[in-house]
Amino acid sequence: MRRSMAALAAVTLLSLAACSTDEPAAGPSGSASSAAGSGTGDQSKFFVQADYDAELALLDAAPTGPADKPWEQVLNPTMVDTAKFKKSGPHKICFSNAALNNPWRQVGFKTMQAEVEAQKSRIKEFVHVDAEGKDQKQIADINDLLGKGCDALIVSPNTTATLTPAVEAACKAGLPVVVFDRGVNTKCPVTFINPIGGYGFGHVGAEFVSQKMKPGGKVLALRILPGVDVLETRWSAAKVAFDKAKVDVVGVEFTDGDPAKTKKIVDDYIQRYGTIDGVWMDAGAVAVAAVEAFQDAGKPVPPMNGEDQLDFLKIWKDKKLTAIAPTYPTYQWRTPIIAALQILDGQQVSSPWKLPQPTVTQDNLDQYLDAGMPPLHYAMCGCTDLPGYPQRWK
Repeated sequence: MRRSMAALAAVTLLSLAACSTDEPAAGPSGSASSAAGSGTGDQSKFFVQADYDAELALLDAAPTGPADKPWEQVLNPTMVDTAKFKKSGPHKICFSNAALNNPWRQVGFKTMQAEVEAQKSRIKEFVHVDAEGKDQKQIADINDLLGKGCDALIVSPNTTATLTPAVEAACKAGLPVVVFDRGVNTKCPVTFINPIGGYGFGHVGAEFVSQKMKPGGKVLALRILPGVDVLETRWSAAKVAFDKAKVDVVGVEFTDGDPAKTKKIVDDYIQRYGTIDGVWMDAGAVAVAAVEAFQDAGKPVPPMNGEDQLDFLKIWKDKKLTAIAPTYPTYQWRTPIIAALQILDGQQVSSPWKLPQPTVTQDNLDQYLDAGMPPLHYAMCGCTDLPGYPQRWK
C-alpha cells in the first residue's frame, strides 16, 4: 500500500516543476524598500501577529528536557501520537536538504552526520540529498526519495510556499515526515522542529540596536534572501521594533550571503549618508564583512547584531564592539534524527517542537569563544559530545 501511495505522490510531484519561488519583488539594487530613507516599508506577507506574540513570549519560557542537552529540550510541548508509524529497526532515514551553501548549514550538517553515527545501532542507512539552494531540484529530490524505501523523511525546505506541495505529497505517501529549520505551509508533517524562530531572532537584534544607537539615527538592514519564512519573520519582527523606536531605516538590502557584496553595500551607504548609526542583520554569516567595511572607511563600527559564528564573536571581543548575537543554534540539526527515531518507536513527540534559542551578550561572550575552532564554526553546535569532535568540524 505504501509503495502505491508513493507512486501516486511521485506523479503529483512531477507537476510541481513549473512552480516559481515565493519571492517578493525587490527594488533597485536588490533593495527590499525601493527608496533610500523610506523606512521599513510594508509589513511582510509572512507576518502573523499571533505567531509574533507567541514567539516573543517563548523568549522567557522555561524548557522541559535534559538541562545539558538543549537539542532535546522543548518549549511549551504539545504532544502528538505516533503509534501508527511504529516499526522495528534498524531504519533507513532520508534527508532532503535545502542546501549546504553557507557555513551555518555546513556546521549543522556535520552535526547531523555525527548524530547519525552516534545512533548507528539504530540507523542502517542515512541518505542525504543536497538541493543546492534550488526549489525545483528539491522537488525532484523528494520525488526520488519516495521510491527509495525510506522509513522516515526529514526535510529542510529551500523556500516555504514552493516546497509545501512536495512535503504534502510525501505525507500522502504514508511516510512520517519531519520538517526542521525552515517551515512549510502545511500541518501534515508529524512535527516541525526549530528554535523559537525568526520573530524572536529579529526582535532581539533590532531592540538592541535601537536602544544602543542615538534616537532617530540611521539604520542599515542587511538581509540574505527573500521568500524563506524564518528570514522573513526575522525582518517582520525587526520592522515592528524599528517602527516603535522611530529610527530611520535608510536601506533594506539583500547580500546573498556574499561578503564582497556586503562590503560594497555598506560602503555605498557610508558614502551616501556619511554616518550609519546601527546595522541589523537577518543572519550573521557576513557580519565580519560589515564590520570590515566600516573599518576600511575609517568609520566607527555602530551598534549591530551578528550571530554565534566564531569570527564575529572574536572581532566583537577584540575590537570591543557594541554588539549582540541572537542565535538560530546549529544544535537543532541533531533533533530531527532523534525525533525520527522516536516516531519510528511510536513515542509521542511535541508538534511543534520548539527548541531554546539562547542569545550571546557582552556578559556571556567569553563562554562561547573557542580559539581552537575555525572562524566559520558556530559556537552553539551542541557537538562537543559527538563522535569525531573536534576534528570533524575543522
